[in-house]
Amino acid sequence: MLPVRRRTVLKLVSGSAMYAALPLAHAAGPATKGAVRAVADDSLLSIEFDAALRTRLSSRGEAITGFDASEALLLADGGVVDDFAFEDARIARVADPRHGPGRRHTLRGRSPGGIEKTVELTFHERHPGMAVLAVQYRNDGDAPLEVAGWRNAAHVLAERGDGFWSFSGATHTDRRDWVQPMGADFAQRNTLAMDSSDYGGGTPVADVWRRDVGLAVGHLETRPRLLDLPVARTPGGAAIAVESRRATTLAPGATLRSDRTFVCVHTGDYYAALLHYARWMADAGIAAPEVPASAFAPIWCAWGYERDFTTEQVLGTLPKVKELGFEWVVLDDGWQTNEGDWQIDTRKFPRGEDDMRAFVQAIRAQGLRPRLWLAPLAADPGSEVLYRHTDMLLLDEDGASQNVTWWNAFTQCPGYQPTVDFYVALVTKIIGDWGFEGLKLDGQHLNAVAPCYNPTHNHADPMESCEAVATFWQAIYDAAHAANPDAIVELCPCGTAFAFHNLPATDQYPSSDPLSSWQVRHKGKTIKALIGRRGSYAGDHVELADGGADFASSVGIGAVISTKFTWPADIPEPKLDMPPGGLVLGPEKEALWRKWIDLYREHMLPKGDYLGTLYDIGFDKPETHVIGKDGALYYAFYADRWDGPLQLRGLGRGRWRVRDLFGGADLGIVDGRQATVAAAFETFLLLQAVPEGRDA
Repeated sequence: MLPVRRRTVLKLVSGSAMYAALPLAHAAGPATKGAVRAVADDSLLSIEFDAALRTRLSSRGEAITGFDASEALLLADGGVVDDFAFEDARIARVADPRHGPGRRHTLRGRSPGGIEKTVELTFHERHPGMAVLAVQYRNDGDAPLEVAGWRNAAHVLAERGDGFWSFSGATHTDRRDWVQPMGADFAQRNTLAMDSSDYGGGTPVADVWRRDVGLAVGHLETRPRLLDLPVARTPGGAAIAVESRRATTLAPGATLRSDRTFVCVHTGDYYAALLHYARWMADAGIAAPEVPASAFAPIWCAWGYERDFTTEQVLGTLPKVKELGFEWVVLDDGWQTNEGDWQIDTRKFPRGEDDMRAFVQAIRAQGLRPRLWLAPLAADPGSEVLYRHTDMLLLDEDGASQNVTWWNAFTQCPGYQPTVDFYVALVTKIIGDWGFEGLKLDGQHLNAVAPCYNPTHNHADPMESCEAVATFWQAIYDAAHAANPDAIVELCPCGTAFAFHNLPATDQYPSSDPLSSWQVRHKGKTIKALIGRRGSYAGDHVELADGGADFASSVGIGAVISTKFTWPADIPEPKLDMPPGGLVLGPEKEALWRKWIDLYREHMLPKGDYLGTLYDIGFDKPETHVIGKDGALYYAFYADRWDGPLQLRGLGRGRWRVRDLFGGADLGIVDGRQATVAAAFETFLLLQAVPEGRDA
């Protein structure tokens, strides 16, 4: 790590009376790349500008990057305008009503081709280590400039010898891990546009970190944008940036302004950066809603019986569901005639809506809560709605539809009011008339949609469809809660990263078809940073985790537990992949399920505080998660095998009694200031630490 050069500028420190748009002093003499001309900083992050308006980042007084062409104009011919002769810099106090007081640095430079660049860089006192960035380019030349987009916050975090980890909030069709180690050839484009016809969107944050420091970048606008967050391993470190690829023509005298983006430094893993992002967006009005208590109740889903379920199978399983301590009963895919019309299948419910109401009442008669599966915005070929309301379809520039692959359906446009009205009426019927107490909204296409060019919709901008996804879900959420204030709206965009802008309209996020227990856990860490204690994260069907029985991954990170077991037998000819031993709840499995459910209900860790900054999910071994609840700390350790000391971080002063929750063994007393226990385990170990003298 290189030391920061002695500053050659006059810094106006926080709290000085010398604000009010005073110019920053800068080095006199000829422009020389690498010579520091201005510095913007707070106590954690320093950004130095050289004579070409390139920037170098420092964390806590030490350089972590070189001088990078961090902000640039991207040209249609593949060129880049990234060399701007420094002209001046000014600083002013800001008092943002939402984000609080801070300092705004404004710097100007000019390219050899006559493009004036203005950089606005703001540090808010409530967000130490985070700089908010917007850049403006004005064409002062005589000819129009064909622009492909812009790039902000492009940096290379320098190599230190112990490697890097990365987080990506973008969607990938292959449903890859959100958190990954960065090998020598690691590179991801991380697009927030459509990765394929029905996969897109996400949380607009990317992060790279090494053992001692991390660097995050992201997007801060209150509406989603089709941005890229590229991350790649380089010979000298880990590269990261925010890029917009929206083409335009910059006429003489015209101005192009980037969206608001941010750059953030942190210690530990990406969790701290997501906290910054979530708090900023909450101040801007996008935050998780306060969810009903039932959002933390254990879930049984009838999907184990697949689409060809019978009502007798589902109702026959309910006594066992209740006996084990589950509270939610989810009627999954297969109750409807098709995706699109959402009419009741009379082969299963012969009297239609009357039988559906009776089915719901049968669930409630057991003291259980009914929830219904739904895949909005999908219309099957052959559905009546597709025939009668082709106007609802989302169309591309060539007039082609956007496909939803799993159901072989077509996407409807969420930015078209008749589409919204159709689904609001449907949800009102499901909750207010049929009597369901919750919705499971399912499908990878729910995260984002492509720009819409359907001429019937009269969009002022094709991007209106992309931006309308969040408002569509808000309309659904509002309709459900108007019909039943305690309704639960679960949003499950199968296997994709979660679109953050949908957060205010969601009571519960599942891990969404996890491919492994590792995904259950790191998705949990991610979502908990974004939703805090207000929202609910569910581990999805435990049968999707490693071995088909890994409740430990859900319980340990404070996720709501869920299963799709069948009883008293499996279906004879399943069409989907089955876990080892099938889905039937035999005696051995039932004993294990019962133990985990009792443990979950006794401690209710989803209602605790997830303490995500105590351990680094990439570099700390074994993998560790901590939850604080009711004066106790709960530690969840994960490894194939472990035999050695375990450090219990976060304990306060005094002596603490440590207990193995699952095994039931007392591990003795530890000193909170230097707390370690010796332990050997396979797969997982869950510990509870309580102050000595207090009952567990």
